[in-house]
Amino acid sequence: MNGVRWFALLLWLAAVSMAVAHTPPKTALSPEARAFVQEMVKRHGFERRPLERAFQGTKFLDSIIRAMDAPSTALPWHEYRERQVTDARIEGGLKFWAEHAELLQRAEAEYGVPPELIVATAGIETRFGRYTGNVKVLDALTTLAFGYPRRAAFFRGELEQFLLLARETGWKLTEVQGSYAGAIGIPQFLPSSYRKYAVDFDGDGRRDLRSVADAIGSVANYYRHFGWQQGAAAIVPVDVGTSTLDTMIAAGIAPHTTVAEFRKRGIVPLELVADDATAALFGAETEAGMRYWLGLNNFYVITRYNRSINYAMVVNELATTLRQQRQRTVTSR
Repeated sequence: MNGVRWFALLLWLAAVSMAVAHTPPKTALSPEARAFVQEMVKRHGFERRPLERAFQGTKFLDSIIRAMDAPSTALPWHEYRERQVTDARIEGGLKFWAEHAELLQRAEAEYGVPPELIVATAGIETRFGRYTGNVKVLDALTTLAFGYPRRAAFFRGELEQFLLLARETGWKLTEVQGSYAGAIGIPQFLPSSYRKYAVDFDGDGRRDLRSVADAIGSVANYYRHFGWQQGAAAIVPVDVGTSTLDTMIAAGIAPHTTVAEFRKRGIVPLELVADDATAALFGAETEAGMRYWLGLNNFYVITRYNRSINYAMVVNELATTLRQQRQRTVTSR
C-alpha cells in the first residue's frame, strides 16, 4: 500500500473512531422502566426490543418536573384570569367561531354542548390550535411516569394509553409532540381521553385532534360524557355573610348540597337559581379579597377537563364573554 493510500486509511479510521466516541450510548433502562416494558409485552402483546429501544432513546426532562410543581393555575384567581381572559383571546375566539360556525352548530346539535364552551376550551388550551406543544410525548410521559413519584401511577397509566394509541393510529412513538404533561392536539387530550372521547367529526376515517373538525366534535363529546346540561348555568355568586365556610368548602367541588340548604346556612345566591338545584361552595381570590360562588353541575363538568377551579372559572368566563359579544355582533347586523 503506497503512502497516500495508507494516510487516507489512517484518516478514515480516525474519523470512525471519533464518530464512535461522540455517539451517546443508549441509556440503560431503569428497573421501573424495564418492568413497565415487560408488562406491556405481557398485557398488550408489544414486541420487547422495539419498545426497549424507544425508551432507551427518551430524555428525562427536569423542566417538566419544575412545570408540574408550579402550574399557572396555582396563581391567585385574579392573576390567572388576567393572563387568560385577554382581548386577544376574545378576538381570536370570535374569529374562530365565525370561521367554524357550521361545525360548532353541528356539534351543539349532536352533543348538546354550546359553541362558546367549545371555543373557550380550545382558546385556553392552545389558543385555538396555534400552540399545541413541542415536547415529545414519549419523553414527557416517561419523565412523569418514572421521575415524578407524587403522580407516577397516574402517568404510568397515561404512558400505557399512549403506547396503545400510537399502535392504533400508526404513529411513530418518538415523533408525536404535545404538552409537557403529554397532552395532544388542539384540545390537549391526554392519551386516555384521546382513546375514549376523540371522534371522527370530519368523516375522513381518522380521529385526528390536529383537525379543527375532530377537535370540535371531540371536546363536545367529552363534555357530554361528563353530563353537561344544555342551557343550565355553571356558577352563581353568593353572599356568605358571617357563615362558617370551612366544612362546606372542604366537602369538595362536586355538587353535594341543595341551594335551599345553603340558604338555611346563610349562603345567599345573588342571582336566580332553583332551590332544588344541587351545588358546591367554592371561593376564589380577587384583588379585593375572597369571593364565593355556588358551582352547579355544569361547573363541575368543566372541572373534569381540568381539576383546577381557576381553570374552570376562566373557561366559563371566556365562554360567557364570547357568547355575549357574538350575540351583540349578530344583533347589530
